[in-house]
Amino acid sequence: MRFQGRVVIVTGAARGIGAVTADAFAREGARLAALDVDGAGVDAVVKQLRDRGADVLGFGADAAAPAEMRAVVDAVVDRWQHVDVLVNNAGGFAAIRATEDITDDEWASILRSNLTTAFVCSRAVLPVMKRQRAGRIVNVASVVARGGAVRVTSHYAAAKAGVVGFTRHLALEVGPDGITVNAVAPGTTATERVTALRTPEESRRLAQTIPVRRLGEPMEIAEAILFLASDAASFVNGATLDVNGGQLMA
Repeated sequence: MRFQGRVVIVTGAARGIGAVTADAFAREGARLAALDVDGAGVDAVVKQLRDRGADVLGFGADAAAPAEMRAVVDAVVDRWQHVDVLVNNAGGFAAIRATEDITDDEWASILRSNLTTAFVCSRAVLPVMKRQRAGRIVNVASVVARGGAVRVTSHYAAAKAGVVGFTRHLALEVGPDGITVNAVAPGTTATERVTALRTPEESRRLAQTIPVRRLGEPMEIAEAILFLASDAASFVNGATLDVNGGQLMA
C-alpha cells in the first residue's frame, strides 16, 4: 500500500472529492486526519472509515481559522508524531450568478473558503514538515483557474486562480526543505454540490462540450491527488495537473 503508516490531513472531507480522497488514502494504509466545517458530515465519514479498521481522527474545524488549524496539527502530531501529506481540498461555491449580483460578503466568503484555507493550512503544517525535511502538499484548484472552459462564477474562478499561483510560489519557497507543493485542477466533476447547481439537462449539455462526453467522477480526482502525494511524484513540484477529460487543454 502506497501510504502505509504515513500521516495525511484532508480538508473539506465531509463529502464530494474530499470524502472520496479520504477514503482512498485510508484504503492505501494512511493514518488519516479528516476535517470539515461540517462536523456532523465529517463524523459520518470518520465512522465509516473506522468501521473498516482505518486509523482516523476527525475534526469539525474551519480550515481558514488559524487557531483551529494549529489545534488540529498539534493533535495530529501528538497522536502520530509527524505529518506527511496535506490535501487542501476545502472550498466550493453555492450558486452560479453574475458578477454584479455578488455581494461583498459573498466575495469575501468564497475567497476565504477556497484560497485562505490553502494558506492557513499550509502555514500550519510547514514547521512540522520542515523539521522532517519531507512533506507533500496537494492543493485542489479547478479547471476555471486554467482558462475559460466553463462558466461558473467570478469569485470562485479568482480564488482558484489564486490557488494555482500560491502553489507555484510555495513550491519554489519550500522545495529546498524537502517539501513538494502541487495542485490538481479538476474539470466539472459529478459531486453532490456540482449536480445540484444545474438541471440534469444542463449537465447533459455541459458533458457534450467535454471531449470524453461525460463529467468527471470524484474517484478520478482522488487518484490524481494520491499520485501527487506519492513517492512516484517525488520530482514533481510546482505543477498543476489538469484532470478534466479534455475540457481544457493548456
